[in-house]
Amino acid sequence: MDRKIEKKYWSKKRISLVSGGVVVALLLIYNLIFADHRSKLNVEKDKITISKVTRGTFDTYIAVTAVVLPLKTIRLDAIVGGYVSQKYLEGGSMVKRGDSILRLQNQNMEMEFVNHETEIYRLINELQNTRQTLKQNRFTMQQTLNELDFQIDQAKDLYDRNKQLVDEKIVARQDYIKYKLDYERLVKQKQIEIESQKFQEENAKIQIERLESTISRTQRNLQMMKDNMNNLVLKAPIDGQLSSVDAEIGGSIQAGQNIGQIDDLNGFKMRAEVDEHYISRVFPGLKASFEFNNKNYELVIIKVYPEVKNGRFNVDMKFDKETPDGIRRGQSSPIRLELGKSSAALLLPVGGFFSDTGGNWVYVVDKSGKRAVKRNISLGQKNPQFFEILEGLEEGEQVITSSYENFGDKEVLVF
Repeated sequence: MDRKIEKKYWSKKRISLVSGGVVVALLLIYNLIFADHRSKLNVEKDKITISKVTRGTFDTYIAVTAVVLPLKTIRLDAIVGGYVSQKYLEGGSMVKRGDSILRLQNQNMEMEFVNHETEIYRLINELQNTRQTLKQNRFTMQQTLNELDFQIDQAKDLYDRNKQLVDEKIVARQDYIKYKLDYERLVKQKQIEIESQKFQEENAKIQIERLESTISRTQRNLQMMKDNMNNLVLKAPIDGQLSSVDAEIGGSIQAGQNIGQIDDLNGFKMRAEVDEHYISRVFPGLKASFEFNNKNYELVIIKVYPEVKNGRFNVDMKFDKETPDGIRRGQSSPIRLELGKSSAALLLPVGGFFSDTGGNWVYVVDKSGKRAVKRNISLGQKNPQFFEILEGLEEGEQVITSSYENFGDKEVLVF
């Protein structure tokens, strides 16, 4: 008789299926809870730049290019206009103070000078004539007064004698009155003559004073014109090098027109263009330095030009201690311009990453060295070599500092 064989519940097949399901379930649970779901990108390590975070001294400075200029440059501007009749020196010549550079000719000025000179001679002659006339009038008036005095004395004598005779009734009263009136008329005539002479003399003195004042003004004007005529010869105001002369014989020059300049070779300065971003941080007294012939030289800002052109402004710097030997006008050199005091800080080398992230995040290489993970950071000041790290990074960590342009928005880079 056959016996029914009961099947086992945990058959090998069922155990296999259950085990497989558990494994799949565990994998799903692990993937949901523990797996890394961040976006990734494979990159070639040899095509990126990795820099190390270090601790050191952060120097606040910027690098600019400066040009060597003479410490003092004198512009040569024409004080008066005219056309060039002679040219004595060319650009590049060494000059001494007072050396003639070129001569201008201005016929209108020359004619005006001659006219003023003629006018002053006429005024001088008029003054001399007035003084001579005054002297002659004085003699004439003195003679008139003398004659009047004589006539008055005669009339008074007749008047006095006839007064006595009329009292004695020897002379008629009519004759007495005639002598009296003659005497009084002469006395009044003398008084009038004195007043007339006084008026004429005062009037002559006023004329003389006016003529003298006019002559004095005319002489001053003539002297000014003479000095102005001297300006037709353009002369060197200082010793130095005549860098240029923008004028040719026969050319017309206007008053105030610049025709060249003279460089004072007793010293040099350097002029640099600085980005307007730093205009509030640059002022006279700031230090700078540059290297020339393997030697470092110190500079100090002496002038900041307030005008901003094309986003940049100029500063002038002089050598603080010594001027390099062999330096020449027009040479250019990179300058290290200090903007503040040095301080200890965490430092991250400057790189192309900043233009892609604005300094808000970077890719940090993990301890395995096989990948780099995106991390938020905060950067402070920048100089041409380093960024100052405020937070987000530690000393010794490695950061990708080359451009992130090809990484998109990936969170993890796998090497």
